[in-house]
Amino acid sequence: MMKNKWFFLLIGVLMVSLTLPQQRKIRVYMVGDSTMANKAANKFPETGWGQVFNEYFNSSVTIFNHAQNGRSTKSFINEKRWQVVLDSLKQGDYVFIEFGHNDEKVEKPAVGTTLDEFRTNLIKYVSEARAKKAIPVLLTPVERRSFKDGQLADSHGKYPDVIREVAKEYKVPFIDMQLKSRATLVSVGEGPSAKLFLQGDSGVLANYPKGVKDNTHFNQDGAKTMAGLAAQGVKELNLPLAKYLK
Repeated sequence: MMKNKWFFLLIGVLMVSLTLPQQRKIRVYMVGDSTMANKAANKFPETGWGQVFNEYFNSSVTIFNHAQNGRSTKSFINEKRWQVVLDSLKQGDYVFIEFGHNDEKVEKPAVGTTLDEFRTNLIKYVSEARAKKAIPVLLTPVERRSFKDGQLADSHGKYPDVIREVAKEYKVPFIDMQLKSRATLVSVGEGPSAKLFLQGDSGVLANYPKGVKDNTHFNQDGAKTMAGLAAQGVKELNLPLAKYLK
């Protein structure tokens, strides 16, 4: 009788658990360029900050990083990459949007955009994400390591200002990665900041036998630093997503 009692108790608990609503994981989609993108193993130690963003969240959050090397707001749409994300979005999902590095390349018509085109594209991302009841978050592009005469030069022109304006006008949660990354690079200093980027002399890095001096893309340490700045921005915005930060 005792065995039967425990058997039916176990069945009862199982039935109750099956009827309780299951909490859906928080989903964060990322769209952007090479500074955010996942990198192939043969490019190591190059690392996009979106590649390590998940390390700042607990297991309730799943990151879908759709950022791709060389893409702009224009080419990401034209190649149907945005449509893939849009088709996947569900109510309550987050979409982190960070472009600018390649939109600036107006000499390359496949990716370059005018400031007006850039604005139009950003509004498209925001409005279409909201139509799916997702939560768009706009981010300015991270700063390049472009020191001149000891001063960190601005390499993005007016493109970050367009993002700031769209975020303000359309009341979009906004993380100013340009200013955050800029402050970090200035604080670290011109020489030491090289340790955050894809840098190595000849014979030092296995995947770059001839050496590499890249002042745009990050190594693991740099990517984690930038991802930490984005996580800081999530906390500062007091987004519901912030409660899942480690």
